[in-house]
Amino acid sequence: MRKEYPCIDVNLSKVTHNAKQILSLCNKKGIDVIGVTKVFCAESPIVQAILDGGITDIGDSRIQNLKKMSNLSCRKTLLRISMESEAKEVVRYSDISLNSELDTIKTLAKAAKRLDKKHNIILMIDVGDLREGVLEEDAVAVVEEILKLDSISLIGLGTNVTCYGGVLPDKDNLGKLIRLKNEIKALCNIELPIISGGNSSSLYMVMDNTIPEGVNQLRVGEGIVLGRETSFGKLIPGCYDDAFILSGEIVEIKNKPTVPKGKIGMDAFGQKPSFEDKGIRKRAIVAIGRQDIKVDGLIPLDNNISIFGASSDHLILDVTDSTRHLKVGDIIDFKMDYGCLLAAMTSYYVKKYYEEELALASMS
Repeated sequence: MRKEYPCIDVNLSKVTHNAKQILSLCNKKGIDVIGVTKVFCAESPIVQAILDGGITDIGDSRIQNLKKMSNLSCRKTLLRISMESEAKEVVRYSDISLNSELDTIKTLAKAAKRLDKKHNIILMIDVGDLREGVLEEDAVAVVEEILKLDSISLIGLGTNVTCYGGVLPDKDNLGKLIRLKNEIKALCNIELPIISGGNSSSLYMVMDNTIPEGVNQLRVGEGIVLGRETSFGKLIPGCYDDAFILSGEIVEIKNKPTVPKGKIGMDAFGQKPSFEDKGIRKRAIVAIGRQDIKVDGLIPLDNNISIFGASSDHLILDVTDSTRHLKVGDIIDFKMDYGCLLAAMTSYYVKKYYEEELALASMS
């Protein structure tokens, strides 16, 4: 098969392997895993690879992606706080949604009643990261109001850290969820079965056995697709970090200076660039750019290649030290960080290929 470039090769076997490893790691601590599909736009081969790894709950932040998965029998969770304007679709396409606004929850209750359904929600608590969530001191009052709604079932508490404020999950902030669960049980006479203790950033606590007892759910995306926890960027034991490889084609290769000639103004993105004079270097241009990728999230597989920069459509590389005799038409491969993968998988211009039966290389 002749490939189109730029493209991403997805090793589905490695995705399944990572899902199995993380599920096993978490299950040993009594923790269930929601496989988060948003970074790859819920593309069905990758969703199935996660399910093949034994994960039975899927989560996504976009209703459009949950619609794509409506034929799957797994439990589905809407991860982004619900919009009132999409309440009907939230109830129709998700089994559970994360919520923090009482007015929106009331709107969901009305939609659920019209659809003759009971909709499950997890109430998000802000433990310090200052993204979504009710404040701890307001939680009981909000719960009391939720319990008045016939078509809503409150099934748990959750939180999110590291995504906005960079606050790390720890025993103290995740412990707040456990204390609040006990307080709600005492004051409201309700048992909340789910304590959702964050995302891949909480995996380090599973790995070092410090996650508070009582946290019984994590929402894991990056851990599965890139094989690492996200608080410190450590690889998860037994997982692969190369299940997704981006490839681009060289369209120009020339020896050029490293400092432009002329008066420097703003670039195409409104920034005034600066340059280090490294003399004459062999520069390769690859046909991919900022419209498709997050440039600082690219990691060339060839350690002797470095990145000068990029425009909307062109990625400029320093290939002087590469041992390959590169020429126009050759392909350069990259690993990616989460932000780069998110952009590339979302890009219409990046072709996706799914490898279903690749032999797994020995773990390095």
